[in-house]
Amino acid sequence: MHAVFITLALLTVTGLSSLISRVGRIPVPLPLIQIGVGAIAALAGLNIGFDPDMFLLLFIPPLLYADAYRMPMREFGELRNIIIMMALGLVVFTTLACGYFIHWLIPPIMLPAAFALAAVMSPTDAVSVGSMIEGGRAPARVVHILHGEALLNDASGLVCFKFAVAAAMTGLFSFQQALGSFIFMSTGGILIGIACAWAACRAEHVLLIRGYDDPPTHITLAMMLPFGIYLIADALQCSGILAAVAGGMTVKFTGVMNEARTETRLKATTVWDMVNFTFNAVIFLLLGLQLPDLVSGGAAIARAGGVSPWFLILAIVGIQLMMSLIRFAWIWISISARRLFAHFRHRKTVIPSARTVMLMTVAGTRGAITLAAVLSLPVASVAGPGFPGRDLLVTLAAGVIICSLLLASMAIPPLLHGMRTDEEDPTLHELDMMRIELAQTAIETLHAEQAALAQQEIDGLPGHEESVDLKQEAIGRLLHEYQDTVHRLDNSRAAEASIRATAIREKRAELALRFRIIRHMRERLHMRVVQKHINDETEWTINQELDFIEQELQIEARSLPRPDSLPADNHETTTQPTDARMASAVSH
Repeated sequence: MHAVFITLALLTVTGLSSLISRVGRIPVPLPLIQIGVGAIAALAGLNIGFDPDMFLLLFIPPLLYADAYRMPMREFGELRNIIIMMALGLVVFTTLACGYFIHWLIPPIMLPAAFALAAVMSPTDAVSVGSMIEGGRAPARVVHILHGEALLNDASGLVCFKFAVAAAMTGLFSFQQALGSFIFMSTGGILIGIACAWAACRAEHVLLIRGYDDPPTHITLAMMLPFGIYLIADALQCSGILAAVAGGMTVKFTGVMNEARTETRLKATTVWDMVNFTFNAVIFLLLGLQLPDLVSGGAAIARAGGVSPWFLILAIVGIQLMMSLIRFAWIWISISARRLFAHFRHRKTVIPSARTVMLMTVAGTRGAITLAAVLSLPVASVAGPGFPGRDLLVTLAAGVIICSLLLASMAIPPLLHGMRTDEEDPTLHELDMMRIELAQTAIETLHAEQAALAQQEIDGLPGHEESVDLKQEAIGRLLHEYQDTVHRLDNSRAAEASIRATAIREKRAELALRFRIIRHMRERLHMRVVQKHINDETEWTINQELDFIEQELQIEARSLPRPDSLPADNHETTTQPTDARMASAVSH
């Protein structure tokens, strides 16, 4: 009963945190609001124990698996050198440089323990990185680098942490053993993830070609796949984190989801979006729930050491500033090295601006992995001694997590302000070009059909006059639709800007009208149920049809340019749709 109450309480607080963010229009990133809500809930009496191993198993595999699945493979391949330098080189550099700094700043912390603390704080958090920069004006290239770094640096950070902990506990350290262990864990995790995901995809392919495409079964098994991959890799002493990441990329590469029914893909997308939202929120809520105890424990540690708690706060800020400085220096060194290699090879390379470097620096937030790993440090018990200075290290790590989130929330918005992004994103251009090409393919098909019908009329085949007229009418309607699509999307120099702007405005007006029609259709449908003219099963069936239509319209509305990006039209009416949701969907 206690576990059920905790689960229900977490889900309730999850929903409330998002509601507070949206209704209150608080200019603070959602993760910070969720941490604050979790801290308030803890002060109100909601106490939840934190099992690091259970936390890593329950939350990390599905989230990293989903992030890896959504990672653009082409961009990941193009940026692989930068991502590896950030995910591997920066972790090792941070562990060494920040470890010495922590030992110098707080001498009671032994050097191996300082290395352990620096190692556990070196990985960036994919969850918080995504929540800070996604949906904003961050350049696509920066987003891909930060996501790729966050997906891969967990393994390198945890390996450094593992050997630093062993050195602190035993006083022994072997560089050859550490390097060999890292190669084994990372390579083994990647291979296990690829093998398990490939086997699952082959089994799914066999089931699909035999007609076994049941959406609930398919989605349930797909949800269990990242957990199975993680457990198998962990049982073989390999990196379960890299295994989950490799599994997500392998599933995407095989394209098995494209073989499933449309209903299965739509439902799977909805389920994964829900899992991502819920798990992301619960992670930060759990951090907030631990915060009061960590703060009180940190204050007690400071008093026991004969120093002011303010010194602990200054130490946390100092560590965060040092880690930001190390990150900035590494990024700048990496850029200089790439520029030098490109110069010698006579190749062009993209050199980011100083603002972009600052954005990548402050976006390196810490989160779930750091908290779970630092809480896994041994506690003193009858079975054996605890990790030296464990409580102090946990307090410092938790403080750095909060400090990194605060720094990002304050620095990212001004850095993004005025930054050119979407115009330089090749993905958006490719999206429009592919839509144009597909529309032109449809137009060519329709013209060929017109020619075939004209030939039938010339041949004078009996009994086909009525069928030909009906087809010609249908072809005319479809031609107008696809030609309108080409006019809206073609932003090349050869296209007339006024024709494109008019087509976009006409499409926006059409979509607004369609959304209004659907809203009134739903109202009429519900009224007929209340009047008992139809039953609720009929209502559910028709509502499902309307949902599919509305989802298609929303996707089409999101592809339209924003109104402020179009040239002014003096003849355009200023009448706005009355439905707020409809206007929001069409405008944005």
